[in-house]
Amino acid sequence: MSKNKALLNYLLGFISEHRKELFDSIICERTKHLTVVLEDIFQPQNASAVLRSCDVFGIQDVHIIENKNEYNVNPRVVHGASKWINLHKYNQTQSNTLDCITQLKNKGYKIYGTTPHTNDCLIEDLPIDNKIALMFGTEMTGLSDIAMKNVDGFVKIPMYGFTESLNISVSASICLYEISKRLKQSSINWQLTDNEQTEQLIDWAMKTIKSSELIVKEFNNRK
Repeated sequence: MSKNKALLNYLLGFISEHRKELFDSIICERTKHLTVVLEDIFQPQNASAVLRSCDVFGIQDVHIIENKNEYNVNPRVVHGASKWINLHKYNQTQSNTLDCITQLKNKGYKIYGTTPHTNDCLIEDLPIDNKIALMFGTEMTGLSDIAMKNVDGFVKIPMYGFTESLNISVSASICLYEISKRLKQSSINWQLTDNEQTEQLIDWAMKTIKSSELIVKEFNNRK
């Protein structure tokens, strides 16, 4: 048994049977095949609503670009969702957007900007064989020029009314629902690997158990 597996088993001994069953059912539905990138989202309500949608649809990783605006969440809206997903922040370089895009491309992601352009691919037609990163910008200005120039393509939600755009949290929910549904109906290996599941369960367990760092230290000191 690997050390991580042994640690997980040890931590699970401090968790109720109900919580363990919940972990087991949810981890099987988690994915990193699809991820979300948020560029300079500054409204806490929208930021929080997107995180809730990511948790609901099983998206494990969310990438936060902070060029001008710090990413803040509203606890009353997020309802603890940020506790269960992995937030990766980019705020250390002169071009955090390009840094994020480069890192995701190096990990094999195809990055699609969400825009209402007429030449965009419809969300239901978006190829899902490769790993996908959906990139969302602010409601006022959309994605930055750097993002627009460096993404692999653009995707849009079909709309038939007078309104030209949707609230970002609504857009994210529709996109995540559509793609996650298609992934689950496909033969694509979209779930977390065994190692990823173990690492994620350790993280969730530590967030659940009081004084978890002391418990991990105790485990590491065992002979």
